[in-house]
Amino acid sequence: MKKHMHMPPAQGLYDPANEHDNCGVGFIANIKGQKSHGIIERGIEILCNLTHRGAVGADPLDGDGAGLMIQMPDAFYRAGCDFTLPAPGEYGAGLVFLPRDDARRKDCIAVLNRELAGVGCTVLGWREVKTDSSGIGRNARAVEPRVMQVFVGRGTTEVQHLDLLLYLARKRAENAVRNDRLAGEELFYVCSLSSRTVLYKGMLLSEQLNTFYPELNDERLVSAVAFVHQRYSTNTFPTWDLAQPFRYIAHNGEINTLRGNINRMRARTALFAHMDLAEGVADLDPVIIEGSSDTACLDNALELLLVTGRSLAHSLAMLVPEAWASKAHLHAHIKGFFEYHATMMEPWDGPANIVACDGSQVVAILDRNGLRPARYWITDDNEIIYASEAGVLDIAPEKILRKERLAPGKMILIDVERGEFKEDQEIKQELAAAHPYSSWVSEYLIRLDDLPAPATQKVPGLGELRRTQGSFGYSLEEMRVIMAPMALNGQEPVGSMGTDTPVSVLSQQSKLLYWYFKQLFAQITNPPIDPLREEIVMSLTQYLGPARNILMPGPEHCRMLEIEHPIITNDVLEQLRHSDLQNFRGTTLSTLFTATEGPEAMEKAA
Repeated sequence: MKKHMHMPPAQGLYDPANEHDNCGVGFIANIKGQKSHGIIERGIEILCNLTHRGAVGADPLDGDGAGLMIQMPDAFYRAGCDFTLPAPGEYGAGLVFLPRDDARRKDCIAVLNRELAGVGCTVLGWREVKTDSSGIGRNARAVEPRVMQVFVGRGTTEVQHLDLLLYLARKRAENAVRNDRLAGEELFYVCSLSSRTVLYKGMLLSEQLNTFYPELNDERLVSAVAFVHQRYSTNTFPTWDLAQPFRYIAHNGEINTLRGNINRMRARTALFAHMDLAEGVADLDPVIIEGSSDTACLDNALELLLVTGRSLAHSLAMLVPEAWASKAHLHAHIKGFFEYHATMMEPWDGPANIVACDGSQVVAILDRNGLRPARYWITDDNEIIYASEAGVLDIAPEKILRKERLAPGKMILIDVERGEFKEDQEIKQELAAAHPYSSWVSEYLIRLDDLPAPATQKVPGLGELRRTQGSFGYSLEEMRVIMAPMALNGQEPVGSMGTDTPVSVLSQQSKLLYWYFKQLFAQITNPPIDPLREEIVMSLTQYLGPARNILMPGPEHCRMLEIEHPIITNDVLEQLRHSDLQNFRGTTLSTLFTATEGPEAMEKAA
């Protein structure tokens, strides 16, 4: 994994790959889209009331991170810039963390300007963002970046493609700065670059946010949405860029499947194609910046899906699906939606309480396990308040129309442009109705029962069975204590003593390859779960087949072979070996090599 620039290198028991965080998230929005400075003030109040969900360093003024996302405050920027801004929606703006060294800062600015011009946009100008670091901790001040804001006109770019090309330009600039080390050991980070939203965040305590950024107190700063996050970087190192919200998302919890998610996204990158990006699609690599936090990685994946054409709700339902497979009451076409997307995107599994905003919509979603709290209230003046817990704002009881909690796997959506509030069923009905997903699954998905049964069953003889068991490391003790109770009674192998089995790398016994690997889980207040006890929210279903371009999906994307779990019997193996369907013709490959030739023999045989 690529080391994050502002984290220490792997040493002793510390590895930056093990970074996780646990936090508080919330927002307030006017459902009818009425903008006011009061929304921002109360958003900051929510943030301050989530202080206990953040962390404080040895210096009590050092925080792990706090941030605020609002809609683009056009009138405020129009009054404060010494250059002319186009009409709202015709330009983008973004807060940028830059090196304090003058030469490095100029180099980073030049690269971003160059890449913005390269996609057909016009750099209108840069604005120095006034900050006050007198009240922040000494560690935060030691690595404090220079904060500036860039304004970008659409130039020759069509309005509907502006955010896509801003994304492409930013990715190219990030790659250039990282590859050429233009920022040195300092920070170059584009907090946001959008035509709809702007982010104010940093390595701050919640109550420091509007003192560090004094302009947040300006009455001219208005928004219909204020989306906040207080970070608790459990067992990790806080940094300026890892404060949340990220460009679209904030999250309370952990992503337990992160390593697999990152690897799968990296594997897909070579297949990317997009009609609006042409050859520029290659510059999106890497989609996920490794060394970032789990939430930052999820934000990278969400951003890719959003800017290439999917809606906010569609992207989140695809990344964080509900437990659809075991729900008999779930409508068939909604199941079809989830099954179609399961063939092309693996779940980003929580626990996760996630809020995402694109400037016109806010979506909140709880993962299918539901191990993080999520509460919301709707008032009689068309406001919705959502947070990781109750009590983040004092609201007169007579003003409250509804008090609700978000259930596992469910989502809510607020569209402040259309003045709409939608709940889970309505959202998913609309997503499922967009395309005939159920028909696509019925036509293209191959299930194991669709394969012909093997002509002969392979039953190993006793001698072959014992040789195989010995080759695969089964001892007499394992056969008696572990395998026999499982085979005879369907019981778990249990014993009264703890295991004293040494880890494979230290064992005196010969171990199989898979004994050297362990499944990784977050280690933060999560109860143990398994697919038997938790079958209502877990599935072991696997999809085999050629991956396709997820940026331009079609019916054939679900042309995959579904198997119910990764453990297959001899009969199933014979079915797969003799499969003769298009794109699913079985081939047997030898994995043998000459062990006496040394360690290089296996690589040579491969």
